[in-house]
Amino acid sequence: MANHDTETQEKLEKLAKRFKELRIAKGYPNYEQFAFQNNISRSQYGRYEKGQDIRFSSLCKVLKALDVTFEEFFKDFEEK
Repeated sequence: MANHDTETQEKLEKLAKRFKELRIAKGYPNYEQFAFQNNISRSQYGRYEKGQDIRFSSLCKVLKALDVTFEEFFKDFEEK
């Protein structure tokens, strides 16, 4: 895992929590099923839900699979 400062790591963990919340809300009980059904690498998506770094292009793909906009995904992000 890349070395991130504390603030960056906290934000990555917030992303991870949000990914998991939305995935479950969409009816996917586990990340493997979500990744498989949306043509996303299972191992890579698993890392995203564990708070590892994500490329912008991958973020776009995950948000599309979750059927949420950037605005919806990041709404209240700083307050959580």
